[in-house]
Amino acid sequence: MKEFEEAKKLYQDTPVPEELAARVAAGVQEGRQRHKEAKMKNMKRWIAAAACFGVLVVSLNVSPALAKAASEVPVLGGLFRVLTVADYAANQDGINYTVTVPGLEAGGETAEAVNAAIQEKVDQHMEKARQDWADYQEAFFATGGTEEEWAGREMDVFVDYEIKRQTETQVSFVVTLAEGWVASMEERYYYNLDLAEDRAITLADVLGENWVEICNKSIQEQIDASIDEEGFTFYFAPEDGGFTTVDETTDFYVKEDGTAVVAFPRYSIAAGAAGIPEFEIK
Repeated sequence: MKEFEEAKKLYQDTPVPEELAARVAAGVQEGRQRHKEAKMKNMKRWIAAAACFGVLVVSLNVSPALAKAASEVPVLGGLFRVLTVADYAANQDGINYTVTVPGLEAGGETAEAVNAAIQEKVDQHMEKARQDWADYQEAFFATGGTEEEWAGREMDVFVDYEIKRQTETQVSFVVTLAEGWVASMEERYYYNLDLAEDRAITLADVLGENWVEICNKSIQEQIDASIDEEGFTFYFAPEDGGFTTVDETTDFYVKEDGTAVVAFPRYSIAAGAAGIPEFEIK
C-alpha cells in the first residue's frame, strides 16, 4: 500500500510535457478569446438592463474595477429562478479571470444556504489562486528565474456553472472552480434541490430505497468495461484506494431525462488521466 501511495503521488506530481502544455495553453487562449467576444456582444444588453432594473453584483474579493458587468438571467419561472449574479472576464497582476457565478432567487433556507456556500467557495478559490500565483512567482525568482523569463507568464482562473436539469420545482446544477498555469486544478460542486420542499434531493429520491446497490452495480460494471484487452484501466483496484461503494456524501447530478450521474473527484478512484470520473446510473 505504501508503494502504491508513493507511486500515486509521483504520478500526480509528474509535470505536463511541454508540447501538451502548449496545446492546452492554445486551447485556453482560444476559449478565452471566444468568451470575451461573446461578452462584448451582450454588454450593451446588460448595461440597458442594469439601467432599468439595477444589477446585483457579488463581491468576489477582486478589485471592483474588474467586474465588467453582472447579468440577471432567469432560468426558471414560477417558484424560483437561477440567476447569474456575477459575470466578467478580466486580467489583474498576471491572472486572467473568467468568472460566472450562479445564485438562487427563492424563498426558504435551502436557497439561502446554497447561495452562501457558493459564495464562500468562490471567495476561497480566488484567494487560493492569488496565493498559488504569488508562491509560484516567489519560487521562480528564488531558483534563479529572471524578470525577462517571467514576462508573459499568466495564470487562468475560472468559475462557471451548468444547469443539468430543471423543472417547475427542482434544479440540478454544477459549479466548477479551476485554475490553470504550470499546474492545474479543477473542483466541482453539485447541487440538487427541491425548492418546493426546501431541501436537497438525494440519490434515494432519484433511485429508490435500493439506491446503494443500484449505484454500486452500475459503477462496477462500467469500471470493468473500461479494462482493455491487455488488462489496463485507469481505475485503481479497491485495495489500492479504488471504488468500493457510494454513500450519502457521494456527489451526483441529475440529467434532463431524470438519469442520475454519480461523480468522483479527480485522483480519488482513478489516475489523473481519467479526469473527473462520472457514471450514469441505469
